[in-house]
Amino acid sequence: MARSAMRSLRPPRLSAFVLAVLAWLPLSFAVWYFAAPLLLWPSVLAIEGVTAAAFHDLVRGIEQTGATVTFTTSLRPGTGVSGGVVTVDVNLLLYSFGLPLLAALIIAARETAWKRHLLVGYLVLVPFVAWGGLADFLKNVAITAGPQVASQAGFSAAQRETIAFAFQFGSLILPAIVPAILWVLLHRRFLERLRAAPLVS
Repeated sequence: MARSAMRSLRPPRLSAFVLAVLAWLPLSFAVWYFAAPLLLWPSVLAIEGVTAAAFHDLVRGIEQTGATVTFTTSLRPGTGVSGGVVTVDVNLLLYSFGLPLLAALIIAARETAWKRHLLVGYLVLVPFVAWGGLADFLKNVAITAGPQVASQAGFSAAQRETIAFAFQFGSLILPAIVPAILWVLLHRRFLERLRAAPLVS
């Protein structure tokens, strides 16, 4: 008991922490990949809620297949095409890779409240994953689908600029930065102990 107490009080070493993160990353990414349909379901619910409130005239339905969300729209493929509607597939894995990264960081820190940190981190990241998926969809129908489809969507030039910014922010910044910031906020005492630890022992 005395030895375990002394170990818990001993400052963590940066090298040991980095090695632990690298060791946990493959497992956390594997769990994230295979459990994606379940892990991403709350984000899909959030996307459905936003589209029902703000884009109900544009989105007729949303269906999740694995990690992919399919948006069925009210838009037509083009003036020369009779029948059919535009559908957009969005891979939510592109916007949720911060989940396994955060999990590896939390578990490697070996804090006593690691389970609570995992739950808090997951709940915080859910809306950011939804942001990325929704921004991807809007970017497709407003910008990359072509002028015939984009004109039906009815977005102004300023709105298209906002959508482009939201997509860039949601795909390049949020998936990597939010987990890092969240981990720091949840592990301030661990970081203080890490700062106090010697580089070599």
